[in-house]
Amino acid sequence: MYVKPKPGALVRDPVTRQPLPETGAEVPEDQYWMRRLADGDVERAARPTVAALPVPADGEDL
Repeated sequence: MYVKPKPGALVRDPVTRQPLPETGAEVPEDQYWMRRLADGDVERAARPTVAALPVPADGEDL
């Protein structure tokens, strides 16, 4: 599941001990993250999309 911390919350990954980025991260749907979700420390978020690369015109290099 993809989650991001609530504004002002500092939530650490239990494995890496690194803070969850403000933009969010993909995390396992396990007991730890389900508890953070239930406690309101994090919220489910949409996964960011990758912007499409520009397509070069015929004979044009990027």
